[in-house]
Amino acid sequence: MWTIAVREWRAYFHTTIGWLVLTGFLLLTGFFWGPMALAVYMEQSTDLLANPYSESLMTITDHLLGPFFGNLGLILALMAPALSMRMIAEDLRNRTMELLLTSPVSTMDIVLGKYLGTMGFVGVVLLGTFYVPLSLWHWAKPDYAAIFGGYLALMLITGLVIAMGMLYSSLTSNVIVAFVLTFASALLLWLVGLVDDRMDSIPTHLSMTTHLDDLVRGAIQLSDISYYLLFIGFFLFATWQRVESMRWR
Repeated sequence: MWTIAVREWRAYFHTTIGWLVLTGFLLLTGFFWGPMALAVYMEQSTDLLANPYSESLMTITDHLLGPFFGNLGLILALMAPALSMRMIAEDLRNRTMELLLTSPVSTMDIVLGKYLGTMGFVGVVLLGTFYVPLSLWHWAKPDYAAIFGGYLALMLITGLVIAMGMLYSSLTSNVIVAFVLTFASALLLWLVGLVDDRMDSIPTHLSMTTHLDDLVRGAIQLSDISYYLLFIGFFLFATWQRVESMRWR
């Protein structure tokens, strides 16, 4: 499993898609942090200088870290399909899946190896944004729980979309089809809460944004983490069954 994971991780640094995702994400991160998040926060803070309650009104967590991690969550959810589209579809297209299936590794090793390798690349991508909390620690006192919750939310969101994309990638040898299906499904899970915004409605509970808001504020709840882990587990199990069926063809 770890051999497959390392091979998958290295593959992203030898493909155009991997470098495009890494470069594009870091450029967007810089844009959302500097010209948008920091500029807006400083402008609003200046307007409240004469207000004695400005410190409680303009908290870093709610007005700086929260919007920043929320924007990154949307970007990752829409970029992750580009990472997952080739995970199995490329092996099917290049006829190399037979080599994996006939090698002395289990189907679960193949699925988890590819998944962990891709998530390792996501970890490298997120590591490139760590200048954000470092800059805050230099100038202010940010909430450690909000920073941890924000990065945890980004990993969980990306993990869900990649697990979903891996399933679609196992259903077709066409990487474009896998990308479109994953992109549409991720967008649907992001926007489904707009159908019915009542807190107790099913669309609200199914929406990724519902389980993102508390995490980026540092309020780590078991229900939010369980939402992502259950979806990830379901898609990985479905992919395992799909790949296992290929052994018996």
